[in-house]
Amino acid sequence: MSRIQCPRCLRPQTHCLCPLIPSLDSRTRVLLLQHPSEVNHALNTARLAALGLNRAELIVGEVFEDLSALLNQPGYRARLLFPGEDAQPMQAYADSEEPLLLVVPDGTWRKARKMLHLNPLLAALPRVTLAEGGVSRYRLRKAPGPGALSTVEAIVQALEALEAPTTFAPLLKPFEALIEGQIAAMGEEVYRKNHKQ
Repeated sequence: MSRIQCPRCLRPQTHCLCPLIPSLDSRTRVLLLQHPSEVNHALNTARLAALGLNRAELIVGEVFEDLSALLNQPGYRARLLFPGEDAQPMQAYADSEEPLLLVVPDGTWRKARKMLHLNPLLAALPRVTLAEGGVSRYRLRKAPGPGALSTVEAIVQALEALEAPTTFAPLLKPFEALIEGQIAAMGEEVYRKNHKQ
C-alpha cells in the first residue's frame, strides 16, 4: 500500500515540506536539468530549489531536444555550474549587467558527466564554479570530496555570490527539515552508527 503523496513537493502527505518552501525572487534564472533517476529519490533537493525560486525551471531527462531554445533566453547569458579547467569563479559575474541563466545538472557526478556527453550544447557552455571550502549540511551521505554540496546548497551558494547581499538561505529550510525527517525515521542510534564521522 503506497502512502498518499503531496503532488507539489512529492513527499508523503504526512511529511509535506510545502509550508517551508519559500517563494524567492532572483535576478538570475536557474535551469535545473535533472537526470531521470533523481526524480523519485527521497532527497530530491533540485525539486525543492525549483519550487522555492520564482525564476527556476526543472526539466527531467538525459537528452534535451529543445536545449537550444532553453539556453538562448533573451537578456540572459547561459553558464553551466560544473567544474572544469576553464571554469570561472561565480564571483566573476557578481557585477555583470546582463543576468545569468545558471544551468545546473542534477544527478550523481557520473550521471551529470553523461548528460554533458549526450548534450554537446550543454558541454560547450562556459562553466562557473563555486568558491572552495563549502561545507554541506547533507549529513546523510558521505561527500565524494571536500566542498561537495547537494544541488539546493550549490544553488544557494551560487545565488548568494551573484546577488549579494541578498540571502537565499530560506531555500535551505525545507532541505534541513528533509534531513531531520530522514534522521528521525531511521532513529538516532542507526544514524549515529552509520553516518557520524
